[in-house]
Amino acid sequence: MEIGFALPVSGSWATPDNVIEIAELAEALEYSSLWTFQRLLSPVTPDGDQWLPPAYHSVLDPFAVLAFVAARTSRVRLGVAVINAPFSPPVMLAKAAATIDVLSGGRLDLGLGSGWMPDEFAATGARLDRRGAQMDEYIAAIEACWSSGVTDFDGEFSVLPRSVIAPGPQQMPRPPILLGGAAPAALRRAGRSADGWVSASTADLSTLGDSIETVRAGAREAGRDPAHLRFVCRGVAKVREDERGPLTGSLEDIRSDLEKIKMQGMTETFIDLNFDPGIGSPTADPERSMDRARELLQALAR
Repeated sequence: MEIGFALPVSGSWATPDNVIEIAELAEALEYSSLWTFQRLLSPVTPDGDQWLPPAYHSVLDPFAVLAFVAARTSRVRLGVAVINAPFSPPVMLAKAAATIDVLSGGRLDLGLGSGWMPDEFAATGARLDRRGAQMDEYIAAIEACWSSGVTDFDGEFSVLPRSVIAPGPQQMPRPPILLGGAAPAALRRAGRSADGWVSASTADLSTLGDSIETVRAGAREAGRDPAHLRFVCRGVAKVREDERGPLTGSLEDIRSDLEKIKMQGMTETFIDLNFDPGIGSPTADPERSMDRARELLQALAR
């Protein structure tokens, strides 16, 4: 199982210097990948309180961070888990993703999700009620945008006039597309239409194997070989001396839990500290957060 690391994108530790330090250290320690995530906004209650967890209160744009990091790394893969596809037209997302793939020398992993928060759908003008159907079409539309030469697309949600869209991505036939989601329909879609599945920050890490089997079933139903799929776990880690849970506890506990995740069929896990309330929060101590990240990067390096 490959091991990656999430970049500092949430809260007080998400600074330019910290992003570059973690990226360069992870590459030097031979981690396989670096990851970001998307959150457009943090809604407030009538009393003015933000009701989402602290990790969502202040979040850098995922593509901007990956482009920033691409210039300071040369080997490590660059992933987003996930961009919510309904929030932008396929041609715009395809252009941005292809640009990052070109600038990074072909290192992008594109994670796509269907979104869930009504506030973000309202802010972007997207349709919450048709997001599942839109996802089925979205991948085909992106692939059309990434076709070489003259291309077009005419779907229910997306239209691409006959055009040339260049430059295309460096990876051939295209950058890997991983789908998020936890519902059975979303899992089967990942097996049917994408290159793999990426788990959410709220996933039950003890039942990942069940989700993997649903993805594989979707691939088999579509006549695809499940052996070619990737399975990426967002490993929300919390280093604690007095608490125990999945990827929560001592450094040795976390190492042990990574083996359990591997045994369920995950091909990759990236350690994500952004969802630790003591790190990925606007009120967290950024120096303490970086100390914890450095410690964990060194401890889990192979």
